Amino acid sequence: MRGIYKALPFHTHLNSGASLYRPAHMLPRSVTAIDPASLVMTDFNITQPFTIAPSATIAQANDKMIACGVRLLFVIDAPSKLVGLITATDILGERPLLYISEHGGTRDGILVGDIMTAREKIQTLTMDDVNHASVGDIVETMKQFGRQHILVIERYADDTRMTVRGMFSTTQIARQLGETIEALPRAATFAEMELAITATA
Repeated sequence: MRGIYKALPFHTHLNSGASLYRPAHMLPRSVTAIDPASLVMTDFNITQPFTIAPSATIAQANDKMIACGVRLLFVIDAPSKLVGLITATDILGERPLLYISEHGGTRDGILVGDIMTAREKIQTLTMDDVNHASVGDIVETMKQFGRQHILVIERYADDTRMTVRGMFSTTQIARQLGETIEALPRAATFAEMELAITATA
């Protein structure tokens, strides 16, 4: 290694108050229905989404959700390829029972990949539409479709590639609006969404 370099000095050891820096999406504390929709979107350009492998057990996924304080994990296969997502509702609802009924085994043996919502079954909004929408528009969308989460995609200029840019959550929006968000139909799980998508395909 050529050149003139110098060693940096060591400082004191980490104290008991030391914490790990994590990027935070600093959403405003409160919004109104007429504010821009982007103010209630978790932007993955700023906040790192939480992920899990399809080979993890649903117990491990549930533990990670609790530890991270989230109700949704993106399912990533090597090399960093998005293959689906899994929610707390998927794990704690009827999906594990349906899987056991069809395939046998026990709950402890169910993997994330067994009950996740596959990538091609997920409906999304586009970032272009979100940029022209209000908080009220997003709330109405979630109410009409009985959704607890909605993903937002951003397309590349060639229109052949896309990336998941962010996500809306009824819990987050309700917190910022200071009011409860109730869907017109009963809150749909991703399993029900999948059935609806199949029925209309």
